[in-house]
Amino acid sequence: MIVAICTVLIAATVGCSTSEDDGPRRAAERFLEAYSQQDLDTAASLTDASDTSMRAMESAWSGLAAEALEAKAGRVRVTGDTAEVQVAYTWTLPRGREWSYDTALRMGRGDQGWAVLWASTAVHPKLGADQRLSLQIIEAPRATVNESDGSEVMVNGTVVGVNFDPVEAAEQGASIPDSVTSAVAVLRGFNPDLDEQAITEQVTSNRRQYPLARMTHAQFDRLRDRLAIPGVVTNEQAELVPKDPKFAPALLTEVKKVVDGEVAGRAGWRVVSVNPNGLDADVLADHAPDPSPAISLSLSRTVQTAAQRAVNATNRFQIAMVVVQPSTGRILAVAQNPAADAQGPIATTGLYPPGSTFKIVTAAAAINRKMATPDTIVPCPGEIQIGPRLIPNYDGFSLGAVPMLQAFASSCNTTFAKLASQMGPSDLAHTAAAMGIGQQYSIAGLDAVSGSVPIENELVARSEDGFGQGKVLVSPLGLSLVAATVANGVKAPVPQLILDKPTVVEGPTPTMPAEVYRQLRPMMRAVITSGTATVIDGRGAVYGKTGEAEFSGGSHAWFAGYRGDIAFATLVVGGGDSNNAVAVTRDFFDALGPGYGV
Repeated sequence: MIVAICTVLIAATVGCSTSEDDGPRRAAERFLEAYSQQDLDTAASLTDASDTSMRAMESAWSGLAAEALEAKAGRVRVTGDTAEVQVAYTWTLPRGREWSYDTALRMGRGDQGWAVLWASTAVHPKLGADQRLSLQIIEAPRATVNESDGSEVMVNGTVVGVNFDPVEAAEQGASIPDSVTSAVAVLRGFNPDLDEQAITEQVTSNRRQYPLARMTHAQFDRLRDRLAIPGVVTNEQAELVPKDPKFAPALLTEVKKVVDGEVAGRAGWRVVSVNPNGLDADVLADHAPDPSPAISLSLSRTVQTAAQRAVNATNRFQIAMVVVQPSTGRILAVAQNPAADAQGPIATTGLYPPGSTFKIVTAAAAINRKMATPDTIVPCPGEIQIGPRLIPNYDGFSLGAVPMLQAFASSCNTTFAKLASQMGPSDLAHTAAAMGIGQQYSIAGLDAVSGSVPIENELVARSEDGFGQGKVLVSPLGLSLVAATVANGVKAPVPQLILDKPTVVEGPTPTMPAEVYRQLRPMMRAVITSGTATVIDGRGAVYGKTGEAEFSGGSHAWFAGYRGDIAFATLVVGGGDSNNAVAVTRDFFDALGPGYGV
């Protein structure tokens, strides 16, 4: 029979052990289990200093804002009536963070068994006797949004969050329903979805703050006095803000919706030991923040600024302009004047008849089908009868029989109506798709519609489509892709705005031989040098096509084309003479300078 003899060392609650090694291990494991389960009363009772150990353990859990603790006993070294037990701690901290380290528990054997000889090192090996643990969050620098020329267009800033606090309202003796109603009346312009009854019911039941609105500091300053309502509280909130409020404001608003959650980066954290005077004593764990990389837009400040100045020349008409890079599809500028802004994003989603600018597509289809080349002699009478429809040229002008290049430069409706009448039902739709019109582009940060070209079996309708006055509809974005396709001479570029977010294209994407585009280019150049767009001649090697698209009560002015690696489409809604669109584009190139993009 084995008799265990216990030496009086300390007063503890653990029974005597029959084994020097198993005794301290078992006692340590009981302590660690209670500590890790936050049963701190039990854990403290397994030490020789219950009050001191209780305060230290409570401080560790609270100072780390810990969610869980895993504690494992390791190697045990016994020396007489004392022992040392190696311990591995793994703390689970907020946001999925983990902190692991090793320390040691000093154990002592008394008349009631083994107990923890308390020391601050039971919490952490470097923790001093009067120190405590503290978790510190190190916020990552928020990323900026940059345009392709390299400057920042959206940067870190703050806005004012306006909340309703039911506890604050109650402390001020106010009626919560009355206060909510007053606050909503002031803020409905910022958040039209505010519902007084729903807010009142929610804050009354959960007693938590309810977010009412977010606004700039300037906006809050204007409303400050009106928001002096019991229960209305504010705080500052980080947010992307435009560096220049005049730079593509509508576009950046949409971009912000996409990237706002991607700029915060991953916050860093450290655990420090803190002295009684509140000063950090030592860094026990250190994890640097991981900032998000800057977000890059395809927009060019130079091009956007030039386009915006050009469309802002008058507010008499709605004017929109889209500029893309033919070699990449990157959207360099989307500009609208205030009159257009009032109608929404017409530059990228507005659909209009393209008028004679669509002759680019009709000419490409004729070349692709080997119906004609730029040198082919084609008729350009003042008017032409196709079925029951008499189709005239503008003001009835007539050129007689001329090369297709001349008919294109002078914009003969009769020529291209006749060519379209001789095509198959799907030829125009197929060619338009090869040049970027008809597909659905899902562009991150941008609502986009390219246009539509029907498969047309009916002769007259197909003939009208041939000069852009039938059922064909395009947006400025879609027409800019047509011009860009001719410029790159390979295929329609895929438009993109946020560079690390590829555009998804739905719909057929056929291609045409490069020879088709090679033959189109001199025709588009002739429009500038001797045709309907001589107003812009002298601004470098510009290639283009004008259009005046009739509608009930007037006509739209169009101009689409390219210079170097810059393709554009300009629309003046109800602008009449196509020279009005040409003049806007001329102002755009004048702002850029003669060598830009070439």
